[in-house]
Amino acid sequence: MAVEKVDTLVIGAGQAGVAMSEHLGRRGIAHLVLEKARIAESWRTARWDSLVANGPAWHDRFPGLTFAGLHDDAFAPKEQVADYFVTYAEQIKAPIRCGVEVRSVRKEGDTFRVETSDGVIEARNVVSATGAFQRPVMPALVPAQAGLTQIHSNAYRNPGRLPEGAVLVIGAGSSGTQIAEELLRSGRRVYLSIGPHDRPPRRYRGKDFCWWLGVLGIWDLKVPAPNTEHVTIAVSGAYGGNTVDFRRLGNRGMTLLGRAERFAGGVLHVAADLEENIARGDANHLSLLDRADAYVAENHLDLPEEPEARRKEPDPACLTDPILTLDLKEAGISTIIWATGYAVDYGWLKLDALDEKGRPIHDRGVSKVPGLFFVGLPWLSRRASSFIWGCWHDADYLAGYIAEHRSAERTAAAAAAS
Repeated sequence: MAVEKVDTLVIGAGQAGVAMSEHLGRRGIAHLVLEKARIAESWRTARWDSLVANGPAWHDRFPGLTFAGLHDDAFAPKEQVADYFVTYAEQIKAPIRCGVEVRSVRKEGDTFRVETSDGVIEARNVVSATGAFQRPVMPALVPAQAGLTQIHSNAYRNPGRLPEGAVLVIGAGSSGTQIAEELLRSGRRVYLSIGPHDRPPRRYRGKDFCWWLGVLGIWDLKVPAPNTEHVTIAVSGAYGGNTVDFRRLGNRGMTLLGRAERFAGGVLHVAADLEENIARGDANHLSLLDRADAYVAENHLDLPEEPEARRKEPDPACLTDPILTLDLKEAGISTIIWATGYAVDYGWLKLDALDEKGRPIHDRGVSKVPGLFFVGLPWLSRRASSFIWGCWHDADYLAGYIAEHRSAERTAAAAAAS
């Protein structure tokens, strides 16, 4: 079989891969994008049915296309997000080949040899656009012998697909909180295990928190504060977008727990940190309000005051008298949903490009392996990097880097030939 050759090969056709294709195309760099399934597949099949984007439509998009038929302040349903990237790829005529899985990437001299399910491809450059959500993480806390249904949040679809009975959701970031609230609204008995988290306001003084993170310079932070790189953020666009309030959920009947620590004899042992974790979220919430108020005053903006945003609901009983041991059978719990995030998985990358934890070693997405690049990862260049518009800007930088490197090579070759 003939070996296909391409200048730059992009692996993955999610938001990062589509962005990379646009910027490579703008610079006239011949490239090919490989996608093992469909464009933006994870939005369709690795998310629950009712998921909407966590940012408003004016924010969670690329500059060159708006969401058709959607108000700027609305939150796009997951299928519409996936359709958006398909439309965008068609608009820019992205050379995307779907249904092709990359099995290995090696380097032979100055060329990458890429083995795929559709044959071998040789490329001068390879861009990994597979993102950060590659391998679901499910801690081995509760053994299978416990007789419970245990799934990761990426396998949850809707309340009707779960066995009858109460549900324990472990992890209170965006996914865990939204799933737990949906289950509560469906009439289920819900337990939610909450760890340390940030809890920004959904809107404040008439502006979405995405706007505030922009004007306050938070999206542009280059590195996370110490010990905050993987901090859970509880934010939601569900039900029109509301500030996540764990006290409100507790007062509506959800049982809040601290971190799940260990399991023995049918009993889940819970850390005595619920009050501390809730307080940390409150402090984060108030800190952003304070910074927003200061920005309004300094810039003399005419934005309405909103004292209600600082009001706290009464503490629910599960917060004032926290549960430290939970007999799952006695509580009627039939299902555990692990909203515990993802790990990267670069098993296909047969190159010395990763650290001891399997994470890419890079500088703004430029690998230490010449010609290898990464895009779509958290904190690639700044806080916004893993978000839709953030990865668009990172892709612009990387495409420019590739173009400049090609130009330098041509200049050097011409000088050598003269």
